[in-house]
Amino acid sequence: MALDCSYTVEGQGDALFLIHGIGARRATFAKLVPDLKDRFTCISYDLRGHGLSPLPEGRFGLDDLVEDLEELRARLGVEQAHVAGHSLGGMIGPAYALRYPQRVLSLGLWSTAAFRTADDSAKVRAVVTAMRDKGIGPVLDTLTARWFTDDFCAAHPEVIDWRKRQVMETDAEVFLNVFDIYAETEMAPWLDRVTAPTQIITGELDGGCNPRLNREIHAAMPGSELVILDRLKHAIFIEATDRVLPDVRRFLLAQGTGG
Repeated sequence: MALDCSYTVEGQGDALFLIHGIGARRATFAKLVPDLKDRFTCISYDLRGHGLSPLPEGRFGLDDLVEDLEELRARLGVEQAHVAGHSLGGMIGPAYALRYPQRVLSLGLWSTAAFRTADDSAKVRAVVTAMRDKGIGPVLDTLTARWFTDDFCAAHPEVIDWRKRQVMETDAEVFLNVFDIYAETEMAPWLDRVTAPTQIITGELDGGCNPRLNREIHAAMPGSELVILDRLKHAIFIEATDRVLPDVRRFLLAQGTGG
């Protein structure tokens, strides 16, 4: 059953849904929205069990996250929208577009993964297993080292602490549930059926959502564009929104009126 997620609406013009990743919040896009809201109605929301959104009862899957987005769209009376997501959000977006193609103007697949090899999948599942065995806290340093560059970690320890707090303040079962979804979702069998104009962005140094996988996503989606940001890892919006913004804005404006 879909849940009513907590959301923020800012701006004017075509609707743009922004979907965050595992154990994060809509605040992921806090530095992106101010430079898009002049041309787009930016709708950011907390996934179920995250931030100010309600806790789900029991386990849930990718389909449930898709239906949460559809519930929000219907509640806001949005007919069509651009849909963009980071990490797990980059899986929710195309899954939504597959189910509701008539609602989607364009897609942003940001720092996400598909076409994983058996070894790729094993590495992701090993992280989830480690968190279940040792607890989430002891594995957090490993995660943040994958998300942020060493230089950023050294220069901005307060941001790393803030990101860790987001994770620790997320219900542990919800966090592990969404990590399971991220680990187990494989978009390869159906990505070629997603026809919305698509922009694919990832960091050059992102270990789990690396350029190799994103080149395969790009090849599977005719007409898509691929942007690889040098010297960045996974947390491209928290670490370097200024690097991502020009490509995102250019792509979105090319898809429609933007207001």
